[in-house]
Amino acid sequence: MNDTEFKRFTDAAAHCHMSNAAFLAYAAHKAARDLNRTAAEIATEREVINELFAARRHLGRIHGLFNQVAKALNSGTDAPHLDAAAEAVGNAARRMEDAADALLVHCDGGTPA
Repeated sequence: MNDTEFKRFTDAAAHCHMSNAAFLAYAAHKAARDLNRTAAEIATEREVINELFAARRHLGRIHGLFNQVAKALNSGTDAPHLDAAAEAVGNAARRMEDAADALLVHCDGGTPA
């Protein structure tokens, strides 16, 4: 922990009217109660980027599957849940785009283009 981080830590403890040890114990206990949120909070930028690339690969595979569905539909096969599946994929793609935009804003320290 560098001097700036230590000052932020001690200021936060003082703001909460707690000793450094009590504040640290409380923070550690709170982090341990919700490990998914804690992992998300401390994820590095590289981990976030890796997840976005993985999601992009998955969307690429889904694209291939939709091509197979189109081929099947063209041959007369029925696909009763196609609209719901297409909507779900579209929503996932938009969420991924939003996440990528948010990451770029965070990296650039600015506002979205």
